[in-house]
Order: sequence, then structure tokens, then C-alpha cells
Amino acid sequence: MPDELDQMISSLENYGAIAHRRRWWILIPVFLTWAAVWGLSWLLPSTYQSEALILLEQQNVPNLYVVPNVSASIQDRLQAISQQVLSRTRLQAIVDRFHLYPQTHGLRTLLDSGDPIDKMRRDIEIELVQAPGHPDEFTAFKMRYTARSPELAQQVNGELMSPFVKENVQAQQQLSEDTTSFLENQLAATRTRMEEQEAKVAAFKAKHLGEIPSQLEMNVQQILGGIQVQLQNSHQALESARQQKIELESQLRQYRLAQQSPGGSGDGKATTGGTADSTMASVNALDKELMDLRVRLQDLQERYTDDYPDVLELKDKIHTKEKQKQFAENEVAANLGGRKMANAMGEMQDGSSISLMQLENQLKANQREIENYQKHENDLESRASAYLARLNVAPEAEQELAAISRGYEESKANYNSLLQKQMQSQLATSLEQRQAGEQFRILDPPSLPKKHIGPNRFKFSLDGLVLGILLGLGIVAILELTDIRIRHEKDFKALVPSLVLIKIPRLSTTTEETAHAMVRWLDISAVMIMITLIVIGNFYAFFKR
Repeated sequence: MPDELDQMISSLENYGAIAHRRRWWILIPVFLTWAAVWGLSWLLPSTYQSEALILLEQQNVPNLYVVPNVSASIQDRLQAISQQVLSRTRLQAIVDRFHLYPQTHGLRTLLDSGDPIDKMRRDIEIELVQAPGHPDEFTAFKMRYTARSPELAQQVNGELMSPFVKENVQAQQQLSEDTTSFLENQLAATRTRMEEQEAKVAAFKAKHLGEIPSQLEMNVQQILGGIQVQLQNSHQALESARQQKIELESQLRQYRLAQQSPGGSGDGKATTGGTADSTMASVNALDKELMDLRVRLQDLQERYTDDYPDVLELKDKIHTKEKQKQFAENEVAANLGGRKMANAMGEMQDGSSISLMQLENQLKANQREIENYQKHENDLESRASAYLARLNVAPEAEQELAAISRGYEESKANYNSLLQKQMQSQLATSLEQRQAGEQFRILDPPSLPKKHIGPNRFKFSLDGLVLGILLGLGIVAILELTDIRIRHEKDFKALVPSLVLIKIPRLSTTTEETAHAMVRWLDISAVMIMITLIVIGNFYAFFKR
């Protein structure tokens, strides 16, 4: 430990001796370098920065009533506007107006060269301002411009800031109008497609009139209902004809039985037979008329409703004929009652072959009537089966109609959606045109800077001081490494392997000592002056930065 301590003390003594011996090689480079850098910093022109704050103001009408049709973020909008405002044409006009960045000559050309537009762009700074409590949301931005005088910085910043507000309003309006125009074009194209689809649906319905599932079901129900009514009427008429057939067959059997059985006087037979024949003839005539009327009524009911005048007239006629027939039948029953009827039939057998032929003819006519009714019922049933069979074909038409209608419904839904969006976009565009939408508002106008922001002369001074110290130490290191003089006993021992027996101290005269003292005071004065100048220069640069 004592040896190490002795070595450390010896090293410090050596460094102190070197610093004392080479003091001017340290102090002069330090002072000169510092003075050069410090002086150069004062030769550089001062720059001033003007700042303005622009706020993104939300639209006045709530989004609940008018939805904005421009959803660009403030970053995107600033980038788009910056491309326009900071274009070469606009900046060149500002440069020419305020005579910015004049051409330099001489040595300053090396330090101040380049395109004036590029210089101006470097002097312009745009900073986004975050919303309090929302780090990812920006609600404002700062506009800064740096110039060589406060007034110039303020004026140029004002010129740069005004187009931002104006261009933002115009850009917002243009984007809103473009959105509305795009929606209108899409709406027109969708309307055309929808009309084409609508025309296809209408053409399909016209081509398949009555075969469309909705129409077919309704029509089939109506037609089947009409056929059912006709079947009921035809069935009733058929049952009536069959009943008449039974009566005619019964009468025919009675006539034939009367012809086969004897009895009765001729006069009475002739009288009763004549009355019965005339009454039966009228009944048969009425039956024939009723049959014809019913057939006509059935034809009219197939074509017209029950309220049609001809249908009502035929119904009245049929009702009247039925009453007449009923009256005639009652008369026949009164004239031909009991045995008297049997005698009359016997008389008819003896003397009235004409009445028997009439019954046979009526029976044949009745048979044809029954056959016609049965044929008509079969036709109605066939028609009903045909209409029911058409329901089996309906799914194919339904699928084709569904395919066409699907495109129409999609076009209609798309049209309605675009129509709603277009109306909302028109409201938003109208709001932008009234300048009631989102827009930039100048919150703080361009400021008049009171202090320059560059150059930082205090930093220049400190950097010059550090650079001087490093330069002085480098020079001293080089000098010590290249100096081979012997100054200490250890240096002598390193060269000569012998012991030192005696040391002779330096002997100075009074004059030499006086001169040496004066030199020392001069050195101290010079050192103090340099240190004082460095300190004063740093303080001055600090307060003038």
C-alpha cells in the first residue's frame, strides 16, 4: 500500500509538473478555440420562430340529425392540405413577396446554399396536438415558421396559416360534393337496373297471366267455386230429370197395363181420355220447356253472375213454368184419381195410341236430357281436374318468377339504401356549404416572437471550450511524447545504470529571481484574464440566447 500510494503521488506530481510546464500550450489553444467558436456564433444570424394554434372545430349540428359524409382524420386532412399549401407554386409566391432567402455571395455561399423552396419547407413545422386524456386523438395542430426577424416570421406564418383554413373549407366542401355526386350517379345506375328488373317482372307476369302462383291460387279458387256451383245446379237438374224419368216410366207402365186390362164404357173412356191426354200433353210440354230453360240458365251462369238481368229473367220464367207444371200435375191427379185413373188408362189403351207415343217420345227426350246433364257434369269435373293439374305446373313458374323477383328486390333494396345515403349526403353537403360542418378555426394567431431560437450561442461557447481543452491536451501529449530531455533522477537512472551520488541545486541571482517573479505574475494575470473572458463570454451567451 505505501508503494502504490507513493506511485500515485508521484504520477500526480508528474502530471502537475507537465501542466505547469506546458501551461501555455494548454491555455492558449483553449482560449483561442473558445474565442473562435464564440465569435463565430455571433456571426451567425439569429432566427425567430412564430407559432399559431389551429383548432379542429366540430360541426354545429349534432351527428344525430346530420351524419358527416367525409370521415377523413385530421392527419389525412392535414397531409392533403399540406400538399396543396406547401406546393412549390404557393411557396414561390410567398418567397417572392417577402424576398426570402436572398442569394449569398462569397464564403457565405458555402454555408447557405440550396433551393429556397427546400429551405422554406425546412423552416416550416406542423405539429399535431393531442386531445387531453385521449392520446390517440388529435383535435388541433400548431403551425410554426422560422425567420431571421420576429416580424418576418409572424407575417410569413400568417400567410401560411390562412390557406390552411381556406383550403380545408374548400377541400371539405369538395369532398362532400364529390361524395354526393358519386351517390347520385350510383343511385341513377341502380334506378336503371331496378327499372330493367321491374320491366322483366312485368313482362313475365303479362306472359304468364293467370299462371303466377298468387294469381293462380286466387283464380283457381274462384273458378273451382264457379264450377262447384255449376255442378250443384247440374246435379239438381239431373236429379229432377231422373225424377221425371221415373214418373214417365211409371205413366208408361200404367198406359201399357191399361191397354192390357178390359173395362169401362166407351163414352166415359173417350171423355176422360181426352181430358187426361190434353193435361198430360201440357205437362210434357212444360217439362220440355223447363229443360230448355234450365240448359240456357246453366250456360248463362257459366258466363255471368247470378245478378245478371238475363239470369234473373230466366230464373223467373223457370219459377213460373214450375208453378204451371205443378198446377197441371195436380189437375192430372184430380182427373185420374183412383179407379177413374185406371179406367182412363184403359180407355187410353183402347183408343189413344197417340198418347202412348207421346210418353215414349218424352221418355226418350228425358233420356237425352239426362245424358246431356251427365255429359255436362263430366265436362265440369274435367275442367276442375285441369285447373287442379295447373297447380302442379305452378312451382316451375314460381321458381322463374322468384329468380327474376330476387334481382328486382335486391335492386330495390340497394336503391332504397342509396337513396337514404344520398339524402344524408345532401344534408351534409348543404351543411358544409353553410360552413356549419367540421372546420379549422384559428385559436391562437401567429405570435410575434420575443426571443430568438437559434443559434444557441451558449452551447456554441461550451462546445468551443471543450474543443479547446481537447486540442490543448492533444498538443501537450504530442510534445511530451516527442521531448527526450532528462528532468528527473529516474529518467537518468533509466538511461545510465549508475547511482547518483550528489545533486547540485539551481543557483539564481537577484536579477533572475526578480525577473522570474515578474514572469510569474504576468502568467497569473494572463491566466486570470483568459478565464475571466471565458466566464464573461459564457454568461453573456447564456443570457442572450
